[in-house]
Amino acid sequence: MSSGLFRSAAILGLLSCVGPFSIDIYLPAMPAIAADLNAGVAATQMTLTAFFIAFGVAQLAYGPIADQVGRKPPIYVGLLIFIAGSIGCALAPSIGWLIAARFLQGVGGAVVMVVPRAIIRDLHTGTEATRLMAMIMMVISVSPMLAPLAGSGIIQLWSWRAIFWALCAAAAASLLITGFKLPETLAPGNRVAVNGTSLLRGSRILLSDPLFMGLTFIGGFGMASFFVFIASASFVYTGQFGLSPLGFSLAFAINAIGFFSASQFAAVLGERYGATRVVSAAVAGFLCFSLLLLALVTTGYGTLEVIVGCLFLANACLGLVIPTTMVMALDNHGDIAGLASSLGGTLQMLTGGFMIAATGPFFDGTALPMVAAITLCSIAAFILARIVLRKTQVEGADQLPS
Repeated sequence: MSSGLFRSAAILGLLSCVGPFSIDIYLPAMPAIAADLNAGVAATQMTLTAFFIAFGVAQLAYGPIADQVGRKPPIYVGLLIFIAGSIGCALAPSIGWLIAARFLQGVGGAVVMVVPRAIIRDLHTGTEATRLMAMIMMVISVSPMLAPLAGSGIIQLWSWRAIFWALCAAAAASLLITGFKLPETLAPGNRVAVNGTSLLRGSRILLSDPLFMGLTFIGGFGMASFFVFIASASFVYTGQFGLSPLGFSLAFAINAIGFFSASQFAAVLGERYGATRVVSAAVAGFLCFSLLLLALVTTGYGTLEVIVGCLFLANACLGLVIPTTMVMALDNHGDIAGLASSLGGTLQMLTGGFMIAATGPFFDGTALPMVAAITLCSIAAFILARIVLRKTQVEGADQLPS
């Protein structure tokens, strides 16, 4: 592993942590927020839905801007917006206020989703890009493993409002990292002017590319299963199974470990067997473990151990799917990497937000609706993989170039 690759992974991983951290640190607080603000479960889940929608839609702006002015200026703007939203969350007097502030948080936090992916494409393609993406995910893995623990600790010492002051501090640290440690990777000669014509042309190219769209939604439905779990797990684990905020944090961390551990093998397996085979097999595994879990929960065997164990295995499969599909989707669009990254991220986040909104009315505090929604995501990803990876053949789709 080269020192340059490790340094890039560390810097981009720390930046990319801001978005997931702002979700994961907040999860143990959701029941307390519902009680403190006199809100129902559906209204409290809307604080996540608003964040995801804003997080997705705002990427449409950051990507093209990053293609025109460089990678660093949009990061500065986005993080400042994120800090403003975090302050609003910390001071929220009502659930409506909190939903609006979380939306603003999502608008700002979106920048650390789209720009790092464009930076990866600036630096590498193919196997090296997948390796860097997996390394970044390893750094990001601190979020689902430690953020809920940090959130539960903050709740014990202070209150749920202190969580958002902690997020302000994290965003400020990210500003310093960007300013002093992150190099500009887009040379002035490679920048593309943002105008209606170029955006329309680039968007038409991407939206008419079946491989780009298919891979985006394969990864999107995988991510949507995470979003459904994130929106429901704190109520299921603390309500149905009686876990404390600390117990929930530990169970949540186990589910996350499967994803991030498997993601470290994505580049190696793609190099050896071909990216298409890896994605096809992993999506099939995701479907099988989801169906198994649904069957066990439906027949009365959905214990906490069964749910955590099956989700660990299903998420391990997604650890191979998501980083590989991200790289494959961008590989043929290096000249509009910012736009491609933003459009892909927007479509994926909107898919996740839609799944939360669509399944929210069926949530009753038990595991069954959550597991059923995750299974629906696995079925959609499997069907897309069968169609896209079988019928669409382009250079580099089967074997990631080095």
